[in-house]
Amino acid sequence: MIDRRAFIAGTVVLATRLAAEAQTAGKVPRGGIIHYFGSHRAWVDGLRRGLRELGLEEGKHLVLDIREIKYDLQAVEVAASDLEHGNADLLYTVTTSITTAAKRATVHVPIVFFAGSDPVTAGLVESLARSGGRLPGVHTRTMDLTAKRLEILKDMIPKLARVVTFYSPDMAVSRESDRVTREAAHQLGVQLVERHVRSIEELRRGLEALKPHEVDAYFEITDPMVSNQWQLIIDAARARRLPTMFWEHSPVVSGGLAGYGQNFPEILRLSAKYVQRILAGTLPKDLPVENYDRIGLTPNLRPAREIGLAIPPSVLARADEVIQ
Repeated sequence: MIDRRAFIAGTVVLATRLAAEAQTAGKVPRGGIIHYFGSHRAWVDGLRRGLRELGLEEGKHLVLDIREIKYDLQAVEVAASDLEHGNADLLYTVTTSITTAAKRATVHVPIVFFAGSDPVTAGLVESLARSGGRLPGVHTRTMDLTAKRLEILKDMIPKLARVVTFYSPDMAVSRESDRVTREAAHQLGVQLVERHVRSIEELRRGLEALKPHEVDAYFEITDPMVSNQWQLIIDAARARRLPTMFWEHSPVVSGGLAGYGQNFPEILRLSAKYVQRILAGTLPKDLPVENYDRIGLTPNLRPAREIGLAIPPSVLARADEVIQ
C-alpha cells in the first residue's frame, strides 16, 4: 500500500533541483499525458494536483502535453510515438490498455502508468518489486471487488433481481470483467442483463431503450469507454429512477447512487511522485510498482431520496463516506 508520507519527503529539495537544472539547460522538462476522452479528466486533475503539492509548477518546472483519445488504441500509439519523437522527457498513461499501446509504440521514453489490472500479467513490468524497464507506476485491481460490489448492491436493494451492464465485447478486459460479473451474479441469484456497445452513441441509444421496470439497477463493470461516460449513465438512470452502482468514487460525487472501490483521482495524485523522481534522475527500472489497496464504500443519499430508496442502516454503517 502507498505510504502517503513518502510522497512528500524531499519535495522542496527536488523541486528546487529541477528548477535549477531546467534553468541551467534552458529547457523546462516536458511530460506527455495520454488518457481516454471524457470523465478521466477528473483523474488527471488529481495527478496535476499531486504535482503541484510536490512543488512541480506547470510552466515553470514542467510543461504538460495532454492528449485525449477517443477509445482508439491506434490513436494512442500515434500520440505516444509523436510525444517520444517530440523529445518528451516522460509519458504518463491512464489505464492498462493505453499503457500497453504506448509501450508498444515507443522505444526509449520512460512511461509512468496507472493500471487497473495486474501489470505483471499484462506484460508491463518484470515484477512489482522492481519494474526492470522504463515503466514504473501504480496499479489496483478493480475486478477483484466485483462480487463484493454486487453483494453490497443487493444489500441496498433486497429485492434486486435483474441488473443491466453495458460493455464493448471487443475489449479483452471488458470480456473478462463481464465473465467475473456473471459468476458473481449467479452466486447471488441475480440475472445479469448484458448489452454490447461499441461507441458512445450506441451506449446512449442503449440507455434510452431501457424500458420501465425492465431491470432493477445499473451495475458498472470494467470497460474503458463505458466507465468514462458516467455522467451520461447517471443522467439516463435518473430519468428512469434507476439505482446505479459504480466501481469508483468519482461518479458518486457526480450523482450516482453508490460506489465501492478506489478513489482514482487520489491514486493519480499520489502517483505524481514517480514523475518527480524520474525528472530528478532516478532510473525507471529501479522504481517499484505500488499497489493501491485502499477501498471505500460511498453511498449518495440525494439520488436515493429522488428514487424513493431507503438505504438500510446496516449499509450506511459500513460506508467510508456518505454524501448527503
